[in-house]
Amino acid sequence: MGAPKKKKSNFTLKNRLVAYAFLLPNIIGFLVFIFIPVIASFLMSFTSWNGFGQIEFIGFENYVNLIHDPNFRISFINSILFLLISVPITLFLSMVAAVALNKGIRFVKVFRTAVFLPYVTATVAVAAVWQLVFNPTMGPINGFLSSIGIDNPPGWLTSPEWALFSVSIVYIWHSVGYYMVLYLAGLQSIPKNLYEAADIDGAGPISKFFNVTIPMMSPIIFFTTIIGVINSFKVFDFIFVLTDGGPGRSTHVLVYDIYNTAFKQFEYGYASAMAYVLFLLILIFTFLQYQGQKKWNN
Repeated sequence: MGAPKKKKSNFTLKNRLVAYAFLLPNIIGFLVFIFIPVIASFLMSFTSWNGFGQIEFIGFENYVNLIHDPNFRISFINSILFLLISVPITLFLSMVAAVALNKGIRFVKVFRTAVFLPYVTATVAVAAVWQLVFNPTMGPINGFLSSIGIDNPPGWLTSPEWALFSVSIVYIWHSVGYYMVLYLAGLQSIPKNLYEAADIDGAGPISKFFNVTIPMMSPIIFFTTIIGVINSFKVFDFIFVLTDGGPGRSTHVLVYDIYNTAFKQFEYGYASAMAYVLFLLILIFTFLQYQGQKKWNN
């Protein structure tokens, strides 16, 4: 009876070694490219270093300076404004598109492809197209506004008042397809008998949407809200390509400011402190969303 157990034990050990061998490249990649840099940047946030000279430990000075830094305050406000503009509109349009597709509209495959295509298109290509669309003199938007009698249409990407809103439009257009697919998957998983029961009770389309669809979709809505908030705080590529943070500091958001501080001003310690403030900000928003979802998530 003892020999089979030993054989089984050897077989289990061999399986574990094979599993660890397959996991090892991913574990090494995680340690080298994620875990170690995260720890290093946290330690660096307590230092002053330009990337070349001696590293000087300064304690919490970087974090204290952030509180009094007007440029950081502008970036913080711009990030919140970008969140408030982009996330609600993106999620609303995604839900509308998903409901329309789920109803089986004509040319559903063409419509689905058209909405999702921007999400898989390269950022530089998207930005190049929208730079032409927003062109103040030759762009189709201002051309249309001029044709209906508006003498001084906005300089979308060149005006401090409109630049952040314009980038938000591009971000929304680019992101709707991704959230639409998530919502569509959620809609197709709702049991049909719930709608049949609502029909028997005499519920109309609006009543069914708010009393059946939304409650059953609440886990998906909760997930997309969290992902939407995190992604809006992480926006960088559209800012970098479309406006490069300008005009002035009107489109400086936190991630762009971190990049600018680290790789243009070479203040790596200060940039690391900004990165951890951003991390804390995302953590707070996520925590608040988790607390709020207990009251409405089905």
